[in-house]
Amino acid sequence: MHFASDNTGPVHPKVMEALRRANEGHAPAYGTDALTREITARIRETFEAPEASVHLVATGTAANSLLLATQAAPWQTVFCSRAAHIHEDECNAPEFYSGGAKLTLVETEAGRMTPAGLRAAIGAEETRDIHGPQRGPVSITQASEAGTVHTLEELATLTGIARDHGLPVHMDGARFANALVHLGCTPAEMSWKAGIDLLSFGGTKNGLMGVEAAILFDPAKDREFQLRRKRGAQLFSKHRYLAAQMHAYLADGLWLEMAGAANAACRHLAEGLERVPQARLIRRPQANILFAELPRATHRRLLAARAQYHLWGAALDGGPEEEPLTARFVTDWSARTEDTERFLALL
Repeated sequence: MHFASDNTGPVHPKVMEALRRANEGHAPAYGTDALTREITARIRETFEAPEASVHLVATGTAANSLLLATQAAPWQTVFCSRAAHIHEDECNAPEFYSGGAKLTLVETEAGRMTPAGLRAAIGAEETRDIHGPQRGPVSITQASEAGTVHTLEELATLTGIARDHGLPVHMDGARFANALVHLGCTPAEMSWKAGIDLLSFGGTKNGLMGVEAAILFDPAKDREFQLRRKRGAQLFSKHRYLAAQMHAYLADGLWLEMAGAANAACRHLAEGLERVPQARLIRRPQANILFAELPRATHRRLLAARAQYHLWGAALDGGPEEEPLTARFVTDWSARTEDTERFLALL
C-alpha cells in the first residue's frame, strides 16, 4: 500500500536492462558517447524539434534551476505558482544557480496558475524603476503539484500573456508524461507549440533511476547551458548511464505506458474513495496525485496497517478522532490493483 510518492517506486526492469547493456565495455566520456547522440536525436524526434538543444542531468532540481538560470538575470524575478516545486521543494536552488534572481508567486486555482494571477503578478513588477526586481521568465508546472493538468488552451493563454511582456516560458515537466497521457496530445503540442521555450522533461518520477532532460527549443542558449551544467556539477563523466535510462524510457512508448499505469491506479483509488462514506475527495485527479479527507481515527487505522501516504498540513495527534484530515496519495507505474483493493478494504 505505497501511496507516499512516485519517487519511492522501483525502476522499471527494462531500464535496468538498458543500464546493464550500457555497462558492457568502454565508451567516450562526458556525453560524447554514441548512446547520448542517439537519445538526443530521439528526443528531438519525439518533440518534433530538430533544432532543439537537449542535455541530460540527474535531478529535476538541476534541470529547472539550470534552465531558468539561462534566462533569468540576477536582478530579475521568475514568475511561478505558489505550489511550484521551484518555490516549495528546491531549497532556493533556482535563486542560487541564477546568481540571485528571486521568485514571484502567482495565484493558482486547483494547483494551476491562473491567467488573472499571472497578469497581476507581471503587472506589479518593473514599477519601481531600478529599485525593484525586473521581469524574468514564467515557470509553469505540468502536471501541477495538486494533480491537476493545464489544458492546451490554458497553456496557450499563459504563454500568450508572457509573450505580451517579452518573457520566456519554462515548463517544469517532472510529471510531463502523466499530463500528456491525460490530455491525449503530442509532446510538441504540450510544449513548444503551446509557447513553451524551455522544458524540464522528467523521468525520475516515472520509472527511471535518476535522469531528466533539459530541453531548450531555441538553441541560442545552448553554449551557456553547457557551461552552467559543468559549473553546476551536472556533467557526468560516465554519461552513458544517464543516456541509457532515457533511451529505454522512449523506446516502444515505455514512458507513456508507465504514466498511463500510474494515472489509472490513481483513478482506481479515487473511485474507491468515492464509495467510502467517511472519505471526501478534494477534487478528481487528472494525473497521478489525489488529495482526500478522512477522519483522524481512520488515518490512525490505515497508518497502523502500514499504509504509506502523507498527511497534508495536519498532525495525526492533537484533535478529535472524528476530525477530517487531508492527505496526499501518489501512485506510480508499479502500483498493484490488489494493494489498492486491500487499502480500500481497510477503509
